[in-house]
Amino acid sequence: MTAPTLIVEATIRFLRGHEPFVRMARAALETLAARAELTYHPAGSAIAGPDSTDGAFYILQQGHAAARSGGDGESIALLGPGECFPLATDPTSPPVATYTATEDAFCYRLAAVDAAGLRAQSPPFAEFCTQSRVALLRQSLGRARGEFGSRILEQQALLQPVGSFVRRAPVACGSSTPLREALQSMAEAGIGTIAITGPTGAPIGIFTLTDLMERVVVRDLSLATAIGEVMTPRPGVIASDASAEEALAMMVENGYHQLLLVDGGRLTGVVSERDLFALQRVSTRHVLSAVRRAGDRNALRRAAADTASLGDNLVAQGLSAESLTRTIAALRDAITARTLALVASSHQLDGVAWCWLALGSEGRAEQTIVSDQDNALLFDPQHYPAVEARHRLLGFAGEVNDALAEVGFPPCPGGVMAGNPDYCLTAGEWRERFGGWLREPTAEALLGATILFDFRAIGGDASLALALRDWLGGMTPASPLFLRLLTANALSVAPPLGVVRTFVTADGPGRDQIDLKTRGTRLFVDAARVLALGAGIAETGTAARIRIAGRRLGLEERDTAAFVDSFQYLQLLRLRTQRGGFDGTTAGFVNVVDPAQLNELDRRMLQEALRQARALQGICARSYAP
Repeated sequence: MTAPTLIVEATIRFLRGHEPFVRMARAALETLAARAELTYHPAGSAIAGPDSTDGAFYILQQGHAAARSGGDGESIALLGPGECFPLATDPTSPPVATYTATEDAFCYRLAAVDAAGLRAQSPPFAEFCTQSRVALLRQSLGRARGEFGSRILEQQALLQPVGSFVRRAPVACGSSTPLREALQSMAEAGIGTIAITGPTGAPIGIFTLTDLMERVVVRDLSLATAIGEVMTPRPGVIASDASAEEALAMMVENGYHQLLLVDGGRLTGVVSERDLFALQRVSTRHVLSAVRRAGDRNALRRAAADTASLGDNLVAQGLSAESLTRTIAALRDAITARTLALVASSHQLDGVAWCWLALGSEGRAEQTIVSDQDNALLFDPQHYPAVEARHRLLGFAGEVNDALAEVGFPPCPGGVMAGNPDYCLTAGEWRERFGGWLREPTAEALLGATILFDFRAIGGDASLALALRDWLGGMTPASPLFLRLLTANALSVAPPLGVVRTFVTADGPGRDQIDLKTRGTRLFVDAARVLALGAGIAETGTAARIRIAGRRLGLEERDTAAFVDSFQYLQLLRLRTQRGGFDGTTAGFVNVVDPAQLNELDRRMLQEALRQARALQGICARSYAP
């Protein structure tokens, strides 16, 4: 029986306000509206569940429904108008969860055969059903980038393959080629770089005009010398089908000026920093160049200020939250390293091996535009007594902390900084502190773990940090009591999801808001840290920890991707609030958001991201909770 035209039009108007229907063709919506049956479900009644055998697909039209896990009946989601269920990778399988009306509800019910036909007719609907949660998160990320892009005109996307930036065929030679011959090839091609390849065509080195000056001219070598003797080995290499954003991040993190592109292991092209950095109005190249030239704190302050504009620029170009925060972290690292060099020149540090450690979000390379300082010093006294070496280093570290504050990196309110004697320790003292926390996991130990265990080297002798990380990686998996308590600490903050309301907000001032850091990204950060320390994973980044832990735990790749995408979505939402939202207003550097002020898609994505946080917490609980 065909539905009356007025009913079909009313149904289409309703559907057009929700995902994925807003992206579906008119013909597909007409099919859905004509085939769907409007059903009534009184409060407390089951709509679908593990016992369902009809494979029907439901769209809430009015009211709310709770999704509860099949095992313990725990409420895992509250669904509102426009939301769909059940959503499963295999639509022919019965739902895993039970869906119950929490109030009188009306649903559009689509029979299994009609839902299958709609999936075949509409690609957006098929994608939604098979990759629902990951797809929704990525759609929201795309909308966020588009809205940022409206604020920054004429930007080119960084999501295209880096191979598309290759301007000419690569010029290459073998390692035994005489310098004279290689230089002749460079001159004929009008280039300043030549790649050196091995027998299989894989790049093994690179030679530039800088190498010519420093390794040939200065040393007065013969032009008959084999180029393999003066090339730069282990060049930056990336797959030609990798995105330009990945190439950009690799350049920033490693200081590469060129990258060699490969396809199937063979050299296919060369891209320079000019090729990629030219995409940006306030460019990474501009900031890095300013940092390298900086001779005082004022110059570094200007460079630090440019990172805020760069953040908007990169979001507009389509950079993912993970690559964006990596880029911001790399720039902050460069500013910190330059500050260390400027301050060190006025201190007597010869004979003392030291390593400047980044902690907390900086140690995870997950800073947003504004983050407090969290740093420490690890040192080896070498030729001095530890007391004297510490005295020298504390004066140096205190000045660095002050300089970074002037540059624009606020001091840590809790005093977790290298200029504090409690955080300027020898390798033995750090092992003693960490070991004590692992043996007797007090509240102080758990607090320390959330900050100090995420350390990584920024300046000085990085081998000191690597040795400490190796030692810690062997200790934490053998500390079950510490891991249990760390897990309990990670689970102590629940996602702000309600049973009656979609979100649970604060009860005090700003009660309509959710803190995206303490009740959002922190949930992923804490859970990922537990999984990393429990498995001895050396990575400090949250996304990397989740991916590695997911493989070791045998998780489905799509589930791991959902965790990572959810974390990245919350990071991007934090950036949005810190930069004043998409409307260009100034909100201040805050992390709170009012869900009611978000658009419909962002509200659903925030809800889904928090559900994924709860699922990740569940994995921690099953792995390490008593």
